[in-house]
Parts: sequence; structure tokens; C-alpha cells
Amino acid sequence: MAQMDLKKYQPYIIIGVIVLFALLTLWTRGIPSEGLVTAEGVNLLGNDPWYSLRQVEQSVANFPGYAWFDTMTFYPSGDVIYWGPLFVQIIAALCVLTGAATRPEIMLVASWVPPLMAVAMVPVTYLLAKKIADWKTGLIAAGLIAVIGSNYAYRSLFGFVDHHIAETLFSTIFVLAYVTALLATRDHPFSLKDRGTLTVESLKAPVLASALAGIAYLLGLFNMPTMILFALIVVVFTLVQFLLDFFQDRSSDYLVLVNAVVFGVAILGMAAFGFPHPGLDLSRYTVGHVIVYAVLIAGTLALYGLSVFLKGRPKYYYPAALALIAAAAVAVLFVALPDIYNLLISSLISFFGEQPVTTTVQEARAWSFSAAWATFHWGLVLAAGGAAALLWKNLERVNPAHVFVLIWSAIILASTAAHVRYEYYLAANIALLSAVFAGVVIDATWKDVARLLGRGSGSKASSGPATTVKQEEAPRKGKKGGKGPEARKAKVPPKNQPDYLKVGAFAAVVAVTLLFAGTSLMGNIALGTNAKYSGMDSQWMEALEWMGENTPDPGVDYYAIYDRESFTYPEESYGVMSWWDYGHWITFVSKRIPNNNPFQHGVSGPNGSATYFVSTSEDAANRVLDNVGTRYVITDIQLDTMKFHAPATWADPEVGQKPFQPYFLLPESAGSTNYQAVPFNTQEYYLTMVSRLHNFDGSMTDPTEASVIYAEYREPEAANTSLPVITRTEQMDATAGAAAVEAYNRNAPAGSGATLLNMYYQYRGDSVLQPLERVPALQHYRLVHETPRNVYGNVGEDGPDLKTVKIFEYVPGATINGEGIIEVPIVTNTGREFTYRQESVNGTFVVPYATSGWSGEVKATGPYRIAGTGQTFDVTEEDILQGRTIN
Repeated sequence: MAQMDLKKYQPYIIIGVIVLFALLTLWTRGIPSEGLVTAEGVNLLGNDPWYSLRQVEQSVANFPGYAWFDTMTFYPSGDVIYWGPLFVQIIAALCVLTGAATRPEIMLVASWVPPLMAVAMVPVTYLLAKKIADWKTGLIAAGLIAVIGSNYAYRSLFGFVDHHIAETLFSTIFVLAYVTALLATRDHPFSLKDRGTLTVESLKAPVLASALAGIAYLLGLFNMPTMILFALIVVVFTLVQFLLDFFQDRSSDYLVLVNAVVFGVAILGMAAFGFPHPGLDLSRYTVGHVIVYAVLIAGTLALYGLSVFLKGRPKYYYPAALALIAAAAVAVLFVALPDIYNLLISSLISFFGEQPVTTTVQEARAWSFSAAWATFHWGLVLAAGGAAALLWKNLERVNPAHVFVLIWSAIILASTAAHVRYEYYLAANIALLSAVFAGVVIDATWKDVARLLGRGSGSKASSGPATTVKQEEAPRKGKKGGKGPEARKAKVPPKNQPDYLKVGAFAAVVAVTLLFAGTSLMGNIALGTNAKYSGMDSQWMEALEWMGENTPDPGVDYYAIYDRESFTYPEESYGVMSWWDYGHWITFVSKRIPNNNPFQHGVSGPNGSATYFVSTSEDAANRVLDNVGTRYVITDIQLDTMKFHAPATWADPEVGQKPFQPYFLLPESAGSTNYQAVPFNTQEYYLTMVSRLHNFDGSMTDPTEASVIYAEYREPEAANTSLPVITRTEQMDATAGAAAVEAYNRNAPAGSGATLLNMYYQYRGDSVLQPLERVPALQHYRLVHETPRNVYGNVGEDGPDLKTVKIFEYVPGATINGEGIIEVPIVTNTGREFTYRQESVNGTFVVPYATSGWSGEVKATGPYRIAGTGQTFDVTEEDILQGRTIN
């Protein structure tokens, strides 16, 4: 009776457990809200969420409009938006419904959407696991997706307002819908060759389920074009399933129906949606998507036709014919239709490849095993078991739903291995497959566990009432209960004796599953707690708020939606040069227009920010700014030090940071035979624009005493190593060091050499302030603002003082005739004092600071003076801006 009651209330219990998992998800994802919410809004996490909020603000102001072209980034061309409106429009609609109109209100509403989407993943994952297994597997999967960590957890935190969690949610909904469509065709069989089976009754459920899968695909696509990856998954699945069906003499009619309806709906949806982007690029919303979906449907029909034609012939005919046709098709496309080849083949190859610059983009890097284990740990073991379990189940009779899940998981795993960003997709696969394995083991071992616990040996100890066996004096042969009571009694002990090997397997799998879930949950709590103190650095916030209040308006309406074809920037507009990481911050906080952004637009090429920041020639750097219309340049300590490798790699992927910060092998300690690779600064680093601006304020700087490292080394070829090996070092002043280098290299042994170096920032913080030779002044850059924090902390009056973020204005500068070194005392907005110094070139100086008529925060406290002479000069702000010559 108790079991009957449990069965009666089972749906309500399941719903209750799912609700609890959903609430757990909401709580862990909402932890950062305690620290990120301020009176000014929400201090969002990362970089991209700030741009999502910019889009939300724009969409709320023009609801339900969506901008496919943005004038507030990537100056002077503006940027094309290549992802869809769904995520932004969901938030905008919620803002309109809740009446959120101010920036703080919009930010608060938007920040809760990712956690709510993570909550939605709980029932979706339950339903998917239930479809391919049972309700118990569904509950385990729902519990795991509620606690699983990785990028999936981070990108669904409160404050991480970006479309990534929406990608996972809508793609998983598509998988659920596609699996449902496959199962619907199994429950309602039909044959394309037998019209008698093509009834409304037999086709209604499969067509409806397939249409819903097509709608689910469109939702994912309207969120992000990377949904095309799931079309690839369907392509691979269709090919594999046709082969399996052919070898098992099973009809593949259902694949024709499902794919035709799913991608027919996708074609209709894309046609209704329109094509905001030209060309055939699948990473944007182009007609290329329609071509791919049409090819997918046609390919499914071709596979079906071939299978019908070859039916009854030797089994190897089918794969052999497919291989020949595929090779011929690729060759024809390559020769006759190169655009379609690039669309279908080349794009696929490049997707799984890696360029040198991708190592500078965290989410585009390849996935290592150590990173995989750190993220999913025991979940990887459980998921592997789940994949093996599905394979085992399909050895005798293939279940297309299982095959689809396996191929989906394999391709997402391969995608994650190529680009770590897909980790947030893989979370759904790990949770699902782990649950499958746990469910299979529990089903296989539960009877024995029940016996051990003394609950008897019913066929389903946990899922139904015990069966009462009716005793008969003369039972008929073969009937249940046919043996007499004595015979049955004699066999009771063996039946009730548990298999301890199965009990051990049950305990091990449950323990590992709980370990995976518990460790992930603790990690998510720590992740959320740490995120409370994340968000934009306060120094950057201070600098950008200052910029928004104290620099000229660029003359572009921040909220307006402009047409790309007709828009032109007003004459007063200008760009802001910084590293691409900070582009969205500049757009959102300052409402100014960056020259580059986190889409990596405006980074590479002759006019890119990478070229600018690592340029060692002011003239060359100025040409970059002139070409892209820059007026202000922002630098920070990260770009100057820990991120320096990024612009160096983008500027020249072949050599990267080697000219500026080469690695040498250095003994770990005196006399040690163990070596470690250590980066050093060369003079080239100190001559880069980012160093001259951030470290030296654009002023001429000479080496200080004992500030350089004289290093003797052996070349890799001579030392038989991968890097040069330092054999001797000595701290020297620059003059003595230069002489020592010249003397050694004059008679250096073959394969050996000497050079001047300085320690890398990580090993000696103030090394960035210690050039190896004189660094010339910059003539066209003046510091206009710096943030209060000294990166070296409180070091006293005589210690180094280097601020976190600095803003410079690019100006024509005034020309002063003269010879020697000119100087002017400067005091910054933080009270820091320094002397701007410049050496004459061809009898002239070009100076960037005004000594009068300037109302800015960073001021000259006296006139320009040529050192060693009595000559002084007063330079007005108008002189600086007009590029006048001072007599």
C-alpha cells in the first residue's frame, strides 16, 4: 500500500525535487549580487556583458528595434553586429514589462536573466535524460546540471549578462526536441513507399515534434549563429544513422521526415527573419544558412535514395558508394564552386584549427587535459561511463536517440578541445552522460542493494508493490508459482543473497557521483563568493567616468539606431585608442567610441591597436592614430606588463614578444643543473609606445645607476637547447654594461654572445621603469588624467609611483626652436610631480603641454626651460592645438 501511494505521488515528488534543484541553481548563481549591486547599478563581470547592456539600453529605447550596426564602437567605421537579437530582446522585453527605465534598473533586471536561464536548464535536462533513459536518470541529470561548474557556471552568474548561457539553453532545448522527434517516429512508424501508412494519425506526432525541433533550432540560431554547429551534428548523425540502418536492414524513412521538417522550418524562419548580412558567411546571418539547410535536406534524400537503390546488395556497397560520392562532391566544389566549398568545407576546417593570435584570447584557446580535469574532474569519468553504457545498449538494437546524443557529445567535446569557450556547451553533455551511467548502474544493482537492506527481492524493489504469489497444489508446468511451497522455500536463501560485487559497484558509483556533485557545488559557491568582489576594476571605473565627464562629446547619439549604408560620422567625432579588452567599457561607461573592441576588431593590421602599442617609432605610431581618427589613448599596468605579449603577438604572430621580452634558460640556483625559462626585457620593450606612455609619461628617460643586467649566453644550437642559455650575469650601470657587451662580442666564442637585459615585471616590479638606454620623449602626447592607485602600494616619497590607468591626449604640439634638452615641471591630478624632458631634433622641439590657457587637471607648474641656458618659453593651449611655432 505504501508503494502504491508512492507511485501515486511520484509525479509530484519529481516536480518537487526539480524545483529544489532549480532553487539551488538560483541561489548559487545569485551569490555575486551581494557585492556587485551598487547605487550606480551593477558592476558587471568580464568585458562582453558591458556591451550586452549597451545593446539592452539601445533596444529598450527603441523597443522592439535591434541595431545590426553600431556607431559607438570600432571608430571610424562602426561595427557590424554578427549575433542575433534573441538574448538582448528577452532582457529588453523584461525591462519594458517591469518598467525598468534607468540604467541601474536595467542593469539589475538584466543581471538576473542568466541565472534564470540556468534555472531553466534544470527541467530541460531532466526531460532530455528522461527521454533517453528514465525518470531516475532525469533527476540525477537535473541535480548535476544544477551544480556543475566550469565556464557554464561562471557564464550564468548574476552580473554575467551575455548570450553564452542562452546558447547552452536553446541548443539543449533543440537536442531535446530533435530526440523527441526521433522517438515520435519510432512510436508512430510509417513508410514512404507504403501510402497506407502515411495517415494523419501516423504522421501527426512526428511532424509536430519535428516542427517544434525546427522552432527550437531557430531560437538557438536567433540567439547566435554558432547554432550552425548543431546542423553539423545533425549531418554527422544522419550519415552514421543511415549506415547503421542499412547494415541492420532497417528503413530510414523517419530520417527523411525529421530532417525535412526541421530544416524546412529553419529555412522558412530564416526567410521570414531576413538576411541582415551580405555574402555566405555562416558566422553571420546570411543566405549561406539557407543553402546549408537545403543541402542538408537534399543530402538526406540522396542518402535515402542510395539506401533504397542498394537494398539487398552486399553491405559494403553503401559506405563505399558514400565515400566515392563524397570525394567527388568535394572535388567538384573545390574546382567549380569555390564559394560553396569555402562555405561548407573550408569553414569547417578553420573552425577546428588554431591561429597564433588565438592564444591571446582566453576563450579561443585549446583545451588541455589538466584544464578539463580541473573543471569536470570525476564528471569526466562518469560521462565516459555513460557514453560506454549507451554504446553497449545499442550493440544489439540501435536507438537513434542514443546515437544522436553520442554524436552530439563527441562533436561538442571536439569543439571544446579546439576552443575552450565551448566548455559551457559541454556541461550539458557531462551532466547527461554522468546521469546515464549512474542510472544504468543503479538499475543493474538495486535489487542486490535492496536485498542487503532487507527489503526483499521484488523485481523492482523500489518502483512497485511486491507481487503476491498464489500457491496451487498442482500448478501447470511453466506457470509462475508452479513449484510447491517446499520447493520454493528451499530456494529462498539463494534468491535473497545479495551479489556483493554489484553492491560494491552501486556504492562506488553513488560515491563518485556525490563526490562530483559536492565538489562542483562547493566550487560554485566559491565562484559566486569570489565574483562578489570582481567586476570592473575601480581604477578603470574612475578613469572612464572621468573621461565621460571631461572629454568632448563625439556627436553620436548613444541610443539611436543608425543605418550602415547612410551613416557618416560628424566632424567633431573621434576615437579612443586602448587595448581591445577595454573597448566595451569605454563604450558603456564613458559613452565614447573605441578604435577597437573585444570582438578583436581594430586590433591587427597596419592600423590596429597592436601595431600602435608595440611600435618603437613615434612617427609610425602617429600614422596609426591619424588613420583611425584617435584623440585619446588609454594605457594600464596590465597592458604594460602581464598582457604585453598579446599586442606583441597580434602585431607579428611569427615572432610575438621575442624582440621585446625574449626567454632565456636560467639556472634555478647557483651551481644548479636545473634550468627554468625566464623572460627578460630588452631595450626594444622600453621603446614601445605602451612603455613610453605608461612608464615614462612620454618623457625622455635615461637609465639609472646599476639598473641593467649584463648577460653572457650560449645560442640554442650551441647549447643543444630550445632557448638561449645564460651562463653569466652581472648587475651594472648602462654605460659599463654597453662597453662590456661590445668587448665580449668582439671576441665571443662561436655560438656565444652577450647582451643587456632587465628583469621581467613579474620578478622585479620596478624594472619597467629602468630602461637599458636612453628612451626619447614623445612629442605629441600629454597626460590628462591618471587614477589614484600606485601599483607599488605605499612606498613612501622616494619609492616608485606608477599609476594603474592613464589617459593621454594626442595633440599636434607646439614647435620651439632650440638645441639641447627642454624641460617643464608637471603636476598630475593625483598630485604626482614629474619633469617632462625632451631632446632637440634638428634644432627643434615639439612639445605637448601648455603652460597657460589650459584648464585641465594635469598642469605645467612653470615655463619650458632649455637646460643649461636661461631660455624659457610660455606655450598656450591654442599653440598646442594649432601646432604653432614659438619664437
